[in-house]
Amino acid sequence: MQIKKSLFVTMIILAVFLGGIGTYFGTMFFTEDSPMYDLTEESDGTTTLSEAEYQEIIESISDSVALPKVVQAFQIIQEYFLESVEDDDLIEGAVRGMLNTLDDPYSEYMDSESMERFNEQIESSFEGIGAEVSMVDGRVTIVAPIKDSPAEKAGLRPNDQILTVDDESVEGLDLFEAVSKIRGEKGSEVTLEIIRPGVSNEITITLVRDTIPLETVYTESQEVNGDHVGFIQITSFSENTGARFKEDLATLEDEGIDGLVIDVRGNPGGLLPVIQDILQIFITKDQPYMQIEDGQGEVERYYSTLEEPKDYPISVLIDEGSASASEILAISLREAIDATIVGTTSFGKGTVQQTIPMGDGSSIKLTLFNWLSPEGTSIHRVGVEPTIEVEQPEYYYVAPIQVEEDAFVYNDSDDNIGFAQIMLRGLGYQVDRTDGYFSQQTEDALIQFQSDQSIEESGELNSQTAELLQVNLIEQIRSGENDLQREKAFEVLFQ
Repeated sequence: MQIKKSLFVTMIILAVFLGGIGTYFGTMFFTEDSPMYDLTEESDGTTTLSEAEYQEIIESISDSVALPKVVQAFQIIQEYFLESVEDDDLIEGAVRGMLNTLDDPYSEYMDSESMERFNEQIESSFEGIGAEVSMVDGRVTIVAPIKDSPAEKAGLRPNDQILTVDDESVEGLDLFEAVSKIRGEKGSEVTLEIIRPGVSNEITITLVRDTIPLETVYTESQEVNGDHVGFIQITSFSENTGARFKEDLATLEDEGIDGLVIDVRGNPGGLLPVIQDILQIFITKDQPYMQIEDGQGEVERYYSTLEEPKDYPISVLIDEGSASASEILAISLREAIDATIVGTTSFGKGTVQQTIPMGDGSSIKLTLFNWLSPEGTSIHRVGVEPTIEVEQPEYYYVAPIQVEEDAFVYNDSDDNIGFAQIMLRGLGYQVDRTDGYFSQQTEDALIQFQSDQSIEESGELNSQTAELLQVNLIEQIRSGENDLQREKAFEVLFQ
């Protein structure tokens, strides 16, 4: 596949400007013998460069022009600016500025500290709140909280937009600058102010950071109307995910499963080679399992060596937190083997990034390719639509309750009362409305809930009651109770 020369040439010229081209030739590009894998908060994986492509890029340097404007600006600032400026600050500012002009949330500059975090994730453990994020319309946006993380337990949801971190605005920061403020040592607190679609007021959430182990594959089986069905949840596609998936699938097949449900809800993606390994388990060699398109519109198709398809039906679960590699899995299995897709429309990330080291511990992550489905479909910015659309119960999507010093009482009206009413109903208590008006039945339901929790039966919506409502609701959601999407995925397997 031909590489878009101008992008790479620009980076190589910049390398010359920064301090000598000889330093960078040995570290900037990777051949098939030394692949570079990419795992970031929003990344879809990486690609590798062949020797021929590497030589093509080097040869193109002789045809390129220098960057006199950049050099002149650097010299003018250093010589005439009122205050002293560090060379490194100007250089990093120039790199960030170039990437910002691309208007691509997935092309990023990563300094040495960002690269350390990058490598922590590849090693499948890091400290923070456990949420995958992206930059959407200039705002730091939750793609998905990681399973069993502080972010999930606190109720953060896909498409939540972060406004402040510990009362400091993140407006104007790039993604990695914002992430560095959110992450921190285990046991420390961080307070986020967010905007949630459909909620009129800002929401403030305080989380306690923790170690985030990236166990990515969870497997079980159950009987459905006499059929033995396997269930595999993939929470992200990291280094060991493919091997774990194959092991667990082999165990299920040895048990004699009659069908399989693959759950990638809330899965923000990960390493491209991992999803390729998984797709090759299911899609036979007579059709591509995926396609990659470069900037010139040239397409490369990828095939497996599989002779025979699986002899059991497959359903895939997706939602708005399913992004990138998760979307590849869903649409490829739908188009190639007629898998049923259940849930809600996915996030919509259809590009592939390459991480390119700059020789000083920093890297540029650049969007190089679009990925396409077996039939050549792009889902970028539109997502994968489910075959069968199923919304979860209303309480799955409810916002956290915000209670100030004064409790809410009978005859009050507020959005937060509405959130509490939805939670009470979801937990099985009788309420007559969910519009935020504090009715008599709302008070009765709160008294019953407070009695069940062995706290003061005031009938008021105070901070203690609000916290217990949220804890109980999150526990219920995590238990899988009333998971309508999962129930439907099992139901339609044999229809």
